Amino acid sequence: MLESAGIRLRCESSGFDERSVVVPDAAEMALVLARSKARSVAQRFPDAWVIGADQVVTDGVSAWGKPSDPADHRRQLLSMRGKSHELVTGFCVLGPDIDESGVERTRMFVRADVDEAEVDAYVASGEGSGCAGGYAVEGRGVFLFERIEGDWFNVIGLPLLQVMTVLRRHGWRATPERG
Repeated sequence: MLESAGIRLRCESSGFDERSVVVPDAAEMALVLARSKARSVAQRFPDAWVIGADQVVTDGVSAWGKPSDPADHRRQLLSMRGKSHELVTGFCVLGPDIDESGVERTRMFVRADVDEAEVDAYVASGEGSGCAGGYAVEGRGVFLFERIEGDWFNVIGLPLLQVMTVLRRHGWRATPERG
């Protein structure tokens, strides 16, 4: 997504253990995770601009992330049938002259007519097992949804419009060599 926007980058794993963070508020949890990941990478690359992000799902009562195993994956997907939830992404941009973060929320509406056989087949495919909520709507998981309200970039992993605003505020511009 960032490369398509003309941003040269290098992907680095943060090595941060997401399971170490338990925060009841979805937005706060997403921000803590994003900042923790960005800080971990920024320590290794102090002169670079580092972007960290993480997503959580909330039904307004509780927040959760990636399914822990296939049974949890199945349970998460079945529990969302016929309901809406928010996909909340926290992001953080760190660098020598930058320390900004934010949150984006997108409302996801899951079809009521999704049956158990479809969910079982989807879980068995492995798609979505490493994603907040247990789905990848940009892939086979699209069948789960009847409607989405909000930022499509957020749904696929990063609130790109907000991140671009931060980068531009700190001097990034599209040039012939950048796109």
